[in-house]
Amino acid sequence: MEYLSGLLQLGPLALTLITVLLCQATVACVTLYLHRDQAHRGLELHPAVRHLCRFWMWLTTGIKTNEWVAIHRKHHARCETEEDPHSPQIHGLRKVLFEGAELYREEAKNEETLEHFSHGTPDDWIERNIYQRHAYLGIGIMFTVNIVLFGPIGITIGAIQMATIPFLAAGIINGVGHHTGYRNFECDDAATNIVPWGVMLGGEELHNNHHAFPTSSKFSVRQWEFDIGWLYIIVLRFFGLAKVRKVAPKPVLQPERRNIDIETLKAVLVNRMHVLRDYSRSVTIPTLRLELADLPKRMARGARRLMVRQPKLLDDDARQRLSELLDRNQSLRTVHEFRERLRALWSGRTISNEKLVVQLREWVAQAEASGIRALQDFSGRISTYQIA
Repeated sequence: MEYLSGLLQLGPLALTLITVLLCQATVACVTLYLHRDQAHRGLELHPAVRHLCRFWMWLTTGIKTNEWVAIHRKHHARCETEEDPHSPQIHGLRKVLFEGAELYREEAKNEETLEHFSHGTPDDWIERNIYQRHAYLGIGIMFTVNIVLFGPIGITIGAIQMATIPFLAAGIINGVGHHTGYRNFECDDAATNIVPWGVMLGGEELHNNHHAFPTSSKFSVRQWEFDIGWLYIIVLRFFGLAKVRKVAPKPVLQPERRNIDIETLKAVLVNRMHVLRDYSRSVTIPTLRLELADLPKRMARGARRLMVRQPKLLDDDARQRLSELLDRNQSLRTVHEFRERLRALWSGRTISNEKLVVQLREWVAQAEASGIRALQDFSGRISTYQIA
């Protein structure tokens, strides 16, 4: 009966460990190759590593690089809209969590999506004639090898390998990662960080950080956050197998600098997510705390979320409650309006830099004259931003 254990004759503990490692290899290929290297170009993998990832993805998932990259880029470009391929805000959490793979396959049939968003992905002979034309051949090879090495249990191992990405990526990351969790940055979509750390998800659980800085090859931002994908990158870079092209900016403040010019504007625009976060923490929330005593209990409940979250991400009921809150309190209305005006600065891409500098100077001058101490202190910090 030894043939039932395959060539390797492994026990339950060894089989479990191997299954976990095989699944983690697939997750690593997705986050390093498909996501950080191909989709966003924040990382440049060595050609040998790229091809190894392509081969492994062909064996374990049948994923085609051009399809995955196109769908993911469209997700960023159309996030939380009707055109988003897999937003739980549109399709519902249950749909994305349990049928995320089906949503992926449906969008993969959209030729317009592939044509518009898949540029720069591999188009060599092996991609056209093997990986794309015979997507299920690799999966068949994987199951065969598993059975030979591990025995009949290899079928279960193969099934778990195949379920890794549909469940972890298509379900949890695309579903829960746009529905529940904490947010470091108030980006233009509902992306969240699912847990403070997560080895099983390859760093992809830091989804809010990623949406705030899509091209960054490092997903962790705060000191206690752990991105195991970044650990893989450090190892690959040590051996000359990876090159980091982009990481999230870190704000640099120069206290003695007080004039606002083109360089200040550039620093504010580059660090806009940090600026917005700083505004919420040092202006919006302190002002709200001071004004809470004057608010009815029904308005005070949930007021922090209403004041911090971008209005377009609120549902109709929340928008109505925010409007009532701002009508009730002039200080809260002022800090909310100043925040929206500040966000409008980096949305005005059709305006020249010179005009944006003038607008930023006006914003600072008016904030200093607002009479709200927290807003005045913040306006003084704006001029100290510089490019790292």
